[in-house]
Amino acid sequence: MSFAMLFRIAHVFAILSLVSIGGANAVLPEIRRQVVEIQGWMNDASFADLFAISHAAPGPNIIMVSLIGWQLAGLAGLMVATLAIMIPSCSLAFIASRAIARWSDRRWLQLGKEGIVPVALGLILASGVAMMRTADRDGVTIGISLFTAAFVVLSKRNPLWALAAGTCASVIALHFGALKMG
Repeated sequence: MSFAMLFRIAHVFAILSLVSIGGANAVLPEIRRQVVEIQGWMNDASFADLFAISHAAPGPNIIMVSLIGWQLAGLAGLMVATLAIMIPSCSLAFIASRAIARWSDRRWLQLGKEGIVPVALGLILASGVAMMRTADRDGVTIGISLFTAAFVVLSKRNPLWALAAGTCASVIALHFGALKMG
C-alpha cells in the first residue's frame, strides 16, 4: 500500500461523492467505470462480487465503496475510500440544508428541488442497467433481472417477492445446468 494509491482512491471517490444525488447507487455506473475501466483496479466479476456482498450485508449501500478500498489497500484503503465518499457529499448536504432553511420561500429553490428528482431517478435507473450488464452473463440471468425489474415497477407488492422468485429460479437453473457461474 502506497500513499499514491491512497491519494488516487481519495481523489476518485471524493469527486464521485459530489454527484451522488440519490446515494451511492446513483453513481454506481461511474464507480464501476472508474474502478474497472479507467483505474484498472479490478475486473467486472470482482466488482459484481463486491456489489453483491455490499447489498447482502446489513447497513447502508455505501459499504460498496468501503469494500473497494479494503480490497485495494487494506484498512487504510477502507478508511480513505469511506471518508472520501462521505465527507464531500455530507458537507454539501449540510450547506444545502442551511440554504434551503434560509430561502425556503423562494420560487427558484422550489423549482430546483423539483428538478433534482428526475436526475436522481435517472442516475439510479442507470446504475441498475449498469449492474445488470456487469452481472448478467446469459439468457437466464438476463430474464431473471428483467422479470424482477418489471415486477418492481408494475406491481404494488413487496419487491422481496421478486427477489425470492429470482433466487429460486437461479437455484433451479443452476441445478439443471442452464446457468453458468463465474
